[in-house]
Amino acid sequence: MITAEYNVPLVLLSVAIAIFSSYTALSLASRLQSAKGKLRRVWLSAGAFSLGFGIWSMHFIAMLAFHLSIEVSYNILLVVLSIILAVLASGIAFYIVSKGLTKRRHMLIGAFFIGSGIVSMHYIGMDAMQMEATIVYNQFLLITSFVIAFLTSWVALYLLFYFQKDSTRFSLRVRKVISSIIMGVAISGMHYTGMAAADFSSTHQHHMMPEMGGTINSTIMAYAVGVGMTFILGIVLSSIYFDRRLQMKSSELEFIDNIYQNFVMHASDAVILTDKNDIIISWNLAAETIFGYTAEEALGQVIETIIPERYREEHREKVTSYLHTGHTSMNGKTVELLGLKKDGTELSIELSISILKREEETYFSRIIRDISERKKAEEQINELVYHDPLTELPNRRLFNNYLSKSIEQTSIDGQMLAVMFIDLDRFKNINDSLGHATGDSLLKEVARRMEACIGRKDMLARQGGDEYILIFPRTSHKEVANTAQAILKSINQPFFHEQNELIISGSIGISMFPEDGLEAETLVKHADLSMYRAKELGKNNYQFFTKDMNEIIANKMNLELGLRKALINEEFELYYQPQVDVGTGKIKGMEALIRWQHPEHGLVPPNQFIPLAEETGLIIPIGKWVMQTACEQAKKWEVMLHRPLRVSVNISALQFQQTDFTEVVKEVLETTKLPASSLELELTESIVQDPEQALPVMNQLKEMGVLLSLDDFGTGYSSLSYLRSFPLDTLKIDKLFIDNMNDVKDDAIVRTIISMANSLELNVIAEGVETVDQLTSLAGKACDEYQGYLFSKPVPHQDLEKILQANTSTMPVI
Repeated sequence: MITAEYNVPLVLLSVAIAIFSSYTALSLASRLQSAKGKLRRVWLSAGAFSLGFGIWSMHFIAMLAFHLSIEVSYNILLVVLSIILAVLASGIAFYIVSKGLTKRRHMLIGAFFIGSGIVSMHYIGMDAMQMEATIVYNQFLLITSFVIAFLTSWVALYLLFYFQKDSTRFSLRVRKVISSIIMGVAISGMHYTGMAAADFSSTHQHHMMPEMGGTINSTIMAYAVGVGMTFILGIVLSSIYFDRRLQMKSSELEFIDNIYQNFVMHASDAVILTDKNDIIISWNLAAETIFGYTAEEALGQVIETIIPERYREEHREKVTSYLHTGHTSMNGKTVELLGLKKDGTELSIELSISILKREEETYFSRIIRDISERKKAEEQINELVYHDPLTELPNRRLFNNYLSKSIEQTSIDGQMLAVMFIDLDRFKNINDSLGHATGDSLLKEVARRMEACIGRKDMLARQGGDEYILIFPRTSHKEVANTAQAILKSINQPFFHEQNELIISGSIGISMFPEDGLEAETLVKHADLSMYRAKELGKNNYQFFTKDMNEIIANKMNLELGLRKALINEEFELYYQPQVDVGTGKIKGMEALIRWQHPEHGLVPPNQFIPLAEETGLIIPIGKWVMQTACEQAKKWEVMLHRPLRVSVNISALQFQQTDFTEVVKEVLETTKLPASSLELELTESIVQDPEQALPVMNQLKEMGVLLSLDDFGTGYSSLSYLRSFPLDTLKIDKLFIDNMNDVKDDAIVRTIISMANSLELNVIAEGVETVDQLTSLAGKACDEYQGYLFSKPVPHQDLEKILQANTSTMPVI
């Protein structure tokens, strides 16, 4: 009787091999999903081999674990055949998985072929046993083993499909381990069910059956197969692991490359890649937008396609130099230059170039930004910052920059430089009378004419208002003088605006570097001073700066400083000149005249400090002081004489233009208690030349009761419309006409003025009367009042009090 028993370690080994091979097969299934082409076929073959050999190994080790009481060996050819069948069965399974044949009929057909292959492998392996016994199978268990083989094949197919998805997550790995155990136990179960179906009967023969091709000892074979299969499966799993890592890395790199390509293609800046020959090999969407070339048009072209022709040779030299030397100053730097569009127009671009190396190959990466709009904005800002918006000439800021640089260069060259200051004469009259539109048009035309008189190296700038300033580098006195004459001649030509023909002139001052100053500020100041000297000399001429002008400036500055202190130190004093009735000799009023008792220079004449006070604005506080002091004194005299007494105060144009002028007058009258009818304000013709501004103020003063007189009538731009339109009370005839009354024409003018004033019911006062003959002539012309040295020169208030008290004894009798 033949007895049988199992070697437990080998049984466990067989089950472990089955589980290990199942795990390997499931792992291979996930690689099939991601693999393509040849790599897919490699994994298909690896899956068929590892699962097939795994099943066979499990079967064969289990056979070797089965020890009979008789000697057993194995037929090698049948063993090889059983291996082939196992591999084929596994190959069918992996083929079905690789094709994605998941329909039920495909699964059933596949399970049938796989199961048939496994059953065939098992029972051929059983036939490979060479022993003195025969095998009789239990039909029920035999069929059961077939069913188990079929179900095992179906489960294997299902699990292979399931684990085609990514199995890197931990939960899936756990499921795969559990599934591998189920699948391995099922395969082992099929084998051991088949073994249970076999009944071994002794043949009672005492010799071994002849071996076909030789035999192998079962124990050696079991451990050899187990170790070998474990090693092979380990290699396969390692290959799977490294392939997965490699694929993950490849996927990451592919993903990063896709991101990079997407970033490059959709970047807002042009990204252009060229090889060492400057052939374009990459061209993104922004490059298409900026330069107008599509990718199909640009690829394969040289980069010089987008470089203006005049810069191509320079670009070529830089690239060639880098390729020969390996050195460049451009790498990684950002520069601004011009690019060329497809339509031939140029645009401003910002270029950053990087040099890339790969082995022996060199590539140039260019990132290009269209900065046309930014450049346009910068030009607009530059225009606003450095140019006058009206004339479009350089302004003071740009002029000063250019002058400083020109001085530096002229110092190096050892040549001369000239600064010319130009002020338009009588421009304010035109601007005020004809409006700002006419004035602006005139300023622009003057700028155009002066530009035609200067060279390209010279600069004409607008200093402000009606002032212009020029720089003449590398010049001489003669050249500057000739240019000044040409400018004056061009300005003197008539200007036409709408229906108006305008005639103006200019006053020019010139300073020279280095003789008149070494710094820009000094040269401008000296040119300005020279211009004022030209105005003093009658305007419409030019003057070079001279040394004595510095003395004038110093004296003027000292005078201004003293003028500012005079109010605080009470250095001003009022003198009064009586205004006398021509017929009766009675003093009707007096004109308040300011005098300055300087602590060092003594009595300063009004014609020296009044213009300076107007220029500096000090005339406003000084004028208020004069009005306040004169009204206070007039009030004292009224109280003393017990009768009204008129005091006349001169008003400057700057005072009259102050918005609070009427309030100042009202405040003075209230604080001094002087009746408004006792205050007469003497206005100059420059004040009444702007009727729109003057008339409302004059009406307010008249409403207050203040008297108004027009001073020096006939010496300026007198107009009869003034006398008709303005609420005047008095007309004053200038001393110039009184002095020349012996001349027939001047006598006629005086007669006409007096007659006209009388017809308009205006009081007439003649100024500067010094002789009895003049007074007699005025009386014959029906003049109302006079003032002058004939009666009294201007005197301090103490002296005037005496004159007032003895009025009858000091007046001439007519």
